[in-house]
Amino acid sequence: MARIVVIEDDPTIGGGLASALRVLGHDSRWRGDGAAALKCIEEAPADLVLVDLGLPDIDGFVLCRTLREQAPDAVLVVLTARTGEMDVIQALECGADDYLTKPFRLAELQARVTAHLRRAAPHTAGAAPEIRIGSLVIDRAARRCLTAKDEVPLRPREFDLLVRLAARPGEAVSREVLMSEVWDENWFGPTKTLDVHVAALRRKLGSLVRITTLRQFGYRLEDPEAPSGPEGRPGTV
Repeated sequence: MARIVVIEDDPTIGGGLASALRVLGHDSRWRGDGAAALKCIEEAPADLVLVDLGLPDIDGFVLCRTLREQAPDAVLVVLTARTGEMDVIQALECGADDYLTKPFRLAELQARVTAHLRRAAPHTAGAAPEIRIGSLVIDRAARRCLTAKDEVPLRPREFDLLVRLAARPGEAVSREVLMSEVWDENWFGPTKTLDVHVAALRRKLGSLVRITTLRQFGYRLEDPEAPSGPEGRPGTV
C-alpha cells in the first residue's frame, strides 16, 4: 500500500481519483489547494503525488518545485489540461517525474501509478549491488549516486534511467526500451519526458559520464575514462 496525495481543485475529479486509488488499496488523500496539500505531506510523507497545475492558490510550476524540495523521494505526476510542449517541459524541469494531459482515462492513470510505485521500490535480486563507471559509483540498494568527493542528488526516475543506461556502458538503448523499462511498458503519448531526464543527468553528472544521443534511435552511456576500442568506442577493461 502506498500513500498518495491528490491535489486537484475540482472536488468531483479530486474526490473521484482519491476514491479510485483507495479501491486499489492505497492510502489516498485529496486536497483542493496547494497549501493544504503541502501541510498534508509535511504531516505524513507521500510516496506519490498527483498535481493539477491549475490550482487557485499556488502556481502549479512553483508547487512542483516546492514539492520536490519537501518530498525529494516522492514520485510526482502532473495532471494538466495544458497540451503545449513547453508547458510539459517546464513541469518536468520543475521536478515532475511524469505527466498526464486531461482528459485521461482512469485505467491509464491507474496503470501509470502502479508502474511508478513498482519502479520506486528497490529491486536488487540478481543484479550487481553497485555499478562503477570511472569515478562514479551507483549504489542500487541505497539508491545513491556517489563520486569520490560527494553524492549526486538524483530524482527517482533520473536514478532509474541512469541505472538502465549504466548497466551496459557503450550499448545503444532505444527510446522504446527506455520508456518501457524506466517508465511504463504501456506508455501512452510522447516521450519528451525521456529527453528532459537525460538533459538533467547530463547537467548533474557533468564530465563523469558521457550520454550520447543517437538520432532517431535512443541513447548510449559511455565512460569518458575508458580506453577506446578499435572503432573509437570505449573498450572493456
